[in-house]
Amino acid sequence: MIKIRERRVGPGYPVFVIAEIGINHNGSLPMALQLIDAAVVAGAEAVKFQKRDIPTVYSAEELAKPRDFDRSILDHAKARMLVEGKSRLVWPDENWRRIEAGEPTTNGDLKWALEFNEKDFDAINRHCLGLGITWSASAWDGLSAHFINGFEDVAWLKVASACLTHRDLLERVKAKGKPIFLSTGGSTISQIKESVSILGTENLVLLHCVAAYPPRDEDTNLAAMETLRRIYPQVPVGFSSHARDIFPAVIAASLGACAIEAHLTLDRNLPGSDHQASLEPIELAELISQVRRLEVLRGDGVKTVLPDEAITMGKLRRFEDF
Repeated sequence: MIKIRERRVGPGYPVFVIAEIGINHNGSLPMALQLIDAAVVAGAEAVKFQKRDIPTVYSAEELAKPRDFDRSILDHAKARMLVEGKSRLVWPDENWRRIEAGEPTTNGDLKWALEFNEKDFDAINRHCLGLGITWSASAWDGLSAHFINGFEDVAWLKVASACLTHRDLLERVKAKGKPIFLSTGGSTISQIKESVSILGTENLVLLHCVAAYPPRDEDTNLAAMETLRRIYPQVPVGFSSHARDIFPAVIAASLGACAIEAHLTLDRNLPGSDHQASLEPIELAELISQVRRLEVLRGDGVKTVLPDEAITMGKLRRFEDF
C-alpha cells in the first residue's frame, strides 16, 4: 500500500484512476486546463502530463529531420509566447526564425511546440489545486525529473515504460521520496527487476502496460498483473491502458488492479500522435462508473445471509435439516 496525500492505494482500497493527458493538449495551455476539467467531471483522482528537456532526450539529427504536422499545433504554441504582457521563448531562435519565415517544419519544431515550461506547469498546478485533483508528469530525463520534483504540490511521480531502463533517471525520480508509478511496457522481467532494485519496493506501484497504441486484444495479456504480484507480493499492481475502449481497464480492475491509467483526449479526431489511443471524456466517465460499480459488486468477501435472502428462503426452502 502507498499513500498519495491521505489517499491509500493498494489491495483492499478503491481503484486509483489517473487520466493520462500526456501531450494530448497539442501545445495549448487552455486545452490542457480543459482536459483537467474533463478528468475531474469524469471522476478521475489524478491527471498526468509528460516533461522532456528536448536537447537531452533527442539528438540534433532527430530534431533536424523534416516533419510536417498540423499548423494548429504551431498556433497553440505561439499563443504561449506572451505571458502577463511579457514575451518568452517557446522555440530556440533558429527554429523560430524558420517558422516565422514559413519554411518547412522539422521534428524539433513539433517537439518544442508541445513542451510546456515552468509558466505552463505553474498554471496547471494552480488549476489542479483549485479543483482538488492531484497531478504529475512523467519525466524523460534527469533535468525534467528535478523540474517536476520542484513542485511541492506534486504528490506522486511517474516513470514511463520507455524510461524504465534509465538508471540515472530512476535515481533522480526516487530522490524526492514520493510515491512512484512505474509502467512496465516493452520491458523484460529482468529489466523490471533491475529497475525495482533501484527504486525500491516500499513506495512503488507497478503498472502492467503494453507499449502499443492501441494494443491488440491478444497482446494485452492482463494475466501479467498476477505475474508481477507473484514476484513482488508487497507491491501494489495496476494497469496502464492504451486501448480505445474501456473494456480492458474494467477487466483489469476486476482482476485486482489497484490503479488504472487511461489516456484522455477531448476528441480522438484531433491531430497528434496519441489521440487515437485515448478515451474521450464520456468514455472515461463510463470507465470510472463501471469500476466503481465493480467495487460494489465485489463486496468484502464475507459470506453472510442477507435479510432479503432470509425472506426468500422462508418462502422457497422446504427442508431445513441442518
